[in-house]
Amino acid sequence: MKTKSHPLLGIHSVVMMIFIYVPILFIVAYSFNSSRLAADWSGFTFDWYVSLFDNRHVMEALANSLTVAIVSTVISTVLGTLAALAMRKIGRRLKSGMGGLLYLPIIIPDIIMGLSLLVLFNQLNMPLGKMTIIIAHITFSLSYVYVVVSTRLSGMGGQLEEAAQDLGASSWQTFRHVTLPQIAPGIISGALIAFTLSLDDFMVSFFVSGPNSTTLPIYIYGQVKRGISPEINALCTILILVTVTLIFLAQFALNRGKGQKKQSVLPF
Repeated sequence: MKTKSHPLLGIHSVVMMIFIYVPILFIVAYSFNSSRLAADWSGFTFDWYVSLFDNRHVMEALANSLTVAIVSTVISTVLGTLAALAMRKIGRRLKSGMGGLLYLPIIIPDIIMGLSLLVLFNQLNMPLGKMTIIIAHITFSLSYVYVVVSTRLSGMGGQLEEAAQDLGASSWQTFRHVTLPQIAPGIISGALIAFTLSLDDFMVSFFVSGPNSTTLPIYIYGQVKRGISPEINALCTILILVTVTLIFLAQFALNRGKGQKKQSVLPF
């Protein structure tokens, strides 16, 4: 029997959507404004998007962001997946304690994580730069990958793995032909989420960045302090588009994985 929701709930949802997305729509709209004044609409143009690619500082920040995001994503995806696989084999009590530690980077505020990592790097006499940003991004991205992959593992069950071993498959064959194909959507989704978080991160990167390691969010922050320009709106619009696309791809990978039926024939 279907239950009817109260009309106020629908109104509340619409108001919340307006509150969240209208400011973003303003940024997108004014990125096409031919006037440099944010409050003065004088025509439609793509000039600000063209000028972005002629801006040396933007290209350097983009290169830094992509380098950090790609390296941190690869490492955090491998470590997060291995952590999820390892946690599956340990006892319940130890799993609860270790799981809490892996969840910690998600729970604590970014400013606390950024400050703590800055203190750590200073104690190690480690110069701030791309390497420190990569290490910092691995620190929080690993947890997100672990959560996604472990969720996928928990819903997988162990029947197929046990069947594979009963048929004479080795541990490596079982992992390669049974476990990995089933958790692959979770791994891909976790990697996309890690890449998105790294690309968009400002707070942690701001604390641990150094000379010649300015990322796009840090560059945008520095430019906004001088005033919002259509060029910055264009750069933000591109970041929004990339972020939304990656999130949709991550969700698509998870949904596709959930919709796949378990194979009854083992391919070895």
